[in-house]
Amino acid sequence: MSEGYWDAQAAGFDDEPDHGLLDPAVRAAWRDMLVARLPPAPAVVTDLGCGTGTLAVLLAQTGHRVRGLDLSKKMVAAAAAKARAADVRAEFARGDASAPPYAPASADVVLARHVLWALPDPAAALARWVALLRPGGRLVLIEGRWETGAGLTAAECRELVLRHRREALVEPLAEPALWGRAIADERYVLLSRE
Repeated sequence: MSEGYWDAQAAGFDDEPDHGLLDPAVRAAWRDMLVARLPPAPAVVTDLGCGTGTLAVLLAQTGHRVRGLDLSKKMVAAAAAKARAADVRAEFARGDASAPPYAPASADVVLARHVLWALPDPAAALARWVALLRPGGRLVLIEGRWETGAGLTAAECRELVLRHRREALVEPLAEPALWGRAIADERYVLLSRE
């Protein structure tokens, strides 16, 4: 999807409960789920396809050093404004999540939520993402196969990750607290620690 598409989505992006995390219960559910899978702060977290920066700001509030990247200029502007409003430090830049402009071995965590499925070559993107990780770094992917038919099944995502890493642990994310409602489709987190 193009920058123009995501620019057009920016104004209403946070209206979805799991995007804006405006409900304190949804926000707490995401914080708890993510912190349980990340190394202790102040790990360097690279949030690829960060959107309006909600997860990046959430993790900066827990003491992590966060940098977010998004294709959309409007999403990046919203993310930077959100970090200022929360009075946290996080770096945001415009760029292509499939080819991040960061140095190899410069992150402790690469995080991507609902991004991999939308890329034209997910396997090539994953190779670049893995190269960003320091030894012992963690890949945290939040993906799904939605009712619309879009997305990646957990099995597909796991297979892609195992081309580049030895570990790919998948856990369902079916709890309504994460999404602000009950869900009927497949949503999961994939964690790869090496």
